Amino acid sequence: MSQANPKFVLFAHNATYDKLHQVATLGLTAAALDKDVIVVLLFWTIKKLAAGEIDHIDFPPEYTASADEVAGLLKEKNVPTISEMFHEARQVGRFRLIACSAGLEYMGVDRDTVAKHVDDVMGLPAILALTAQAETKLFI
Repeated sequence: MSQANPKFVLFAHNATYDKLHQVATLGLTAAALDKDVIVVLLFWTIKKLAAGEIDHIDFPPEYTASADEVAGLLKEKNVPTISEMFHEARQVGRFRLIACSAGLEYMGVDRDTVAKHVDDVMGLPAILALTAQAETKLFI
């Protein structure tokens, strides 16, 4: 029996572009390195996805002074968007987006609105069972 690939889990809570960019780049890189990547969308990431704003470039208030400059550099350097990186991660390896069902409820988001953008909607017990033996778990 072959051994399963190591699981690489990212719990994505913060939905500002800088944090989501890290989730996407880490997920894409781990998928390319033959890891089973699971990105669990929580609270604000669910809200942003449901609003169709996953690629909207925004930064935390403490970075307002540099926000326009950094946003300009991202575009100038043709840095892929979050959704483009999620798509590429699926192309190069095993990459799953999972929305937390409680997060949908807490954020007032319709399940069907999010379900078409993710691989699954699960409750925390199922998410914790799925990610229990992960080699890496990060909360971003």
